[in-house]
Amino acid sequence: MSILVDKDTKVICQGITGSAGAFHTKGCLDYGTKMVGGVTPGKGGGKDANGLPIFNTVSEAVDATGADATMIFVPPAFAGDAILEAADAGIRVIVAITEGIPVLDMTKVKQELACRKHNGEEIVLIGPNCPGVITPARKDEPGSGCKIGIMPGYIHLAAEDAPSGKAIGVISRSGTLTYEAVWQTANLGIGQTTCIGIGGDPVRGMNFIDCLERFNADKATDGVLMIGEIGGTDEEQAAAYVSEHVKKPVTAFIAGLTAPPGRRMGHAGAIISGGEGGAESKIAALREAGCHVSASPADLVKTMAAALGVEVGVVG
Repeated sequence: MSILVDKDTKVICQGITGSAGAFHTKGCLDYGTKMVGGVTPGKGGGKDANGLPIFNTVSEAVDATGADATMIFVPPAFAGDAILEAADAGIRVIVAITEGIPVLDMTKVKQELACRKHNGEEIVLIGPNCPGVITPARKDEPGSGCKIGIMPGYIHLAAEDAPSGKAIGVISRSGTLTYEAVWQTANLGIGQTTCIGIGGDPVRGMNFIDCLERFNADKATDGVLMIGEIGGTDEEQAAAYVSEHVKKPVTAFIAGLTAPPGRRMGHAGAIISGGEGGAESKIAALREAGCHVSASPADLVKTMAAALGVEVGVVG
């Protein structure tokens, strides 16, 4: 099982004729994702280099292809409107890869999305400034998974292929640390049901709690790996949610332990100010909630394996 996306998810790319959109559309296609088209205003009616149809609007793309998910590679100044256009067209899962969207734009987008639903269901926004979401495909079944975004698909291991018999859900504010965690656990023989890069911006779509709720309800997910960082209070709130609601082992790592206060570190949301958002308070809250906290990215695999009862050692 998985959450958010699977082999039946039909995906379009907003910004498909741009260099980034074109490159990653091909990557998703090569992985086996059901990419069904793309959107670039003014270029509708043609096809891209992969033979996918190009539409002028998301509404046209949805009507023609039945798409229910999108990945957005639209320039920052227009990305907020692109998200709302996708929501208006009935897209269920919106993955905003774009970095640098103005905070005010995202604040308006969050307010708008909170008032909208699709067929009675909440519209899910992942990102912005994120690597995307992936439900890994089985090794012997191309097209059995779904990759929406920029992550390297080959490092992931489907739950069904896991030699250990265990699979985890991954939630992360950091793209590269997500890849590190996936690589480590896959080499240990631990699979992933779904991996979600929620992004590092201060105003974004899904947060840790949104993902934890879904993974906790997913029968195939044996545990959850959370990768947080300094800035904001999402990790403390997630710790409180884990303490009250999550019945599965949760392993966590917080990046930025040595970051100086008041200085932005990489992500727009990774800043400590006003005495809040420090790594120490996040780590303390997670430990108090019963989470297994790793002191280093290099120890993520050991910590997760211990939480799941998996013997440390490369198995596949």
